[in-house]
Amino acid sequence: MEVLGKVKVINPEQQVSASFKKRELVVTTEEQYPQHIMIEFTQDKTDLLNQYNVGEQVKVSINIRGREWVSPQGETKYFNSIQGWRIEKMQAEAPSAAQMPPMPASEAFEPATNFKEEEHDDLPF
Repeated sequence: MEVLGKVKVINPEQQVSASFKKRELVVTTEEQYPQHIMIEFTQDKTDLLNQYNVGEQVKVSINIRGREWVSPQGETKYFNSIQGWRIEKMQAEAPSAAQMPPMPASEAFEPATNFKEEEHDDLPF
């Protein structure tokens, strides 16, 4: 899966335990109702965020992870996380004028001057 949007927050790396580290990224989607999606990068993937800045348009490849937890009272709860594994900068859209075909030379629009009056026009209209 992928999330497209603008980088809102890049948190510093957190050393959770001696063998586990993570870094959080928040991406704001650009849709009618923008969403602020928190994505975790873990272990060696935390370094992927070093080359990104707040405000940049990105595409983040993600996996959705879920886990079950049973409390000491026996109550079962479920948790989800969004884990990033790749991030790419999106190219800025080119202005629409750059996508239009080139304008023909002005000579292409000049009126014809080589009419011969004696030629009969056989068009019905």
